[in-house]
Amino acid sequence: MAHVLVIGGGIGGQATALLAARRGHTVELFERDSRAPGTALDRDFFGWRRPTVPQATQPHALLGAARTVLRGELPDVHAEMLRLGARERSELDWFDERPPTRPGDDDLVMIQARRILLESAMATALRAEPGVVARYGEPVTGLRFEGNRVRGVTSVAGRYEGDLVVDAGGRRGATERWLAAAGCRPPVVERHRTGLAYFCRWYRLPGGLAEGPRRPWAVTGGTFAGCAVFPADNRVFAVTLFVHTEDPTRSALRDPAVFEAAARAFPPGEAWVRLGAEPLSEVLATASLDNRWSALSDERGPVVSGMVPVGDAITHTNPTLGQGTSLALWAASRVARTLHLDPGSPAFAAGYHAWAVRTLKPWFDFQVVADAAIGERFATRAGRTGTAREVAALFDCALEDPEVMRARARVRHLVEPPERAYADPEVRARVARWLADRPDYTPNAVGPDRGEWEKLTMG
Repeated sequence: MAHVLVIGGGIGGQATALLAARRGHTVELFERDSRAPGTALDRDFFGWRRPTVPQATQPHALLGAARTVLRGELPDVHAEMLRLGARERSELDWFDERPPTRPGDDDLVMIQARRILLESAMATALRAEPGVVARYGEPVTGLRFEGNRVRGVTSVAGRYEGDLVVDAGGRRGATERWLAAAGCRPPVVERHRTGLAYFCRWYRLPGGLAEGPRRPWAVTGGTFAGCAVFPADNRVFAVTLFVHTEDPTRSALRDPAVFEAAARAFPPGEAWVRLGAEPLSEVLATASLDNRWSALSDERGPVVSGMVPVGDAITHTNPTLGQGTSLALWAASRVARTLHLDPGSPAFAAGYHAWAVRTLKPWFDFQVVADAAIGERFATRAGRTGTAREVAALFDCALEDPEVMRARARVRHLVEPPERAYADPEVRARVARWLADRPDYTPNAVGPDRGEWEKLTMG
């Protein structure tokens, strides 16, 4: 059995520790923060200052891919999330008359919850796991090497050896600096700026409402701004507005009154806020996010052995598609399943990298393409034409056609890549017929025009 040292106690680190321990390995987890998430959800979510996890209070989407890992490999964590108030929703729940169930439909169910519920459920499981020692308040300060192999870590409290070090320290981790100091070749980093800024506010539905409206669709994207509603747990939901980082109206959205007026200019924002929802937060802003792929392997092979990255340490994706948690859980599961294969060897590092390129990188690339299209549209304020118009039509057609919705949902939930799901002849024929019946179809026509938007945001 292997002894694993995990750097970082976020979702990727917690999942790696749990999955490895449940396969008989021993784990030491090192987390900078001095405490673990508890079960006082609102207190921790709104009141816990977490500068190393700036995304903690932003909405999260737990897609079908994440749910599949939790149900199959961490069923107690999944059950605890439901006990804490998480809800589950199928994409096919959109239709008034639910289409007949087909094999694979269970993969299209998301978990609606704030990030803190997943962290709390994992922390509860970790406390009960005899194979895990969680060292909170003990950040890792460096790596220990034997030649080109990582043999352990140093922390503020001591030195530790292990068979494998898992870097779950996020996109702001110090791995690149530590490798450079040891004389290793640098990781291969691919970075794409998105040019998008996000403004989020949290609300709670009135006491008489257990859930919000099923319609309209929760995401609306115009030519210069978009609005999304994220139903979560315990009657809590978030409204998010997103604009280009160079949009002159951006700073005004920090004002709660301006934010709410702008949100209500979009159908989903209006449908949810008008219910008399109670604001629970100020407007929470985040921007300058990028899509970043960081591989510990180059054309010569692994730059180091004895260490692999999971979560944002290998692939940080902009939140527009909600892929981050799913990709982190996939990576954690892969590490745990293969720990018996000499985890400190170059072959293990090479095998993990090859798996990541096959499994994670295509979804990273999909995110890059999607964000580039949104960023260009917001920057130029131009409508979609040509192929982009056809893609938009597929999304709108899905709201009326269950077969197209299934194809869209299989991509959204990371079940099937878009080049396969959207190439299905039946799907293409249905979208073509839908477009032919609507020769004047204009994508992104829902929401305020630019004059209305500027009046709302700039007075």
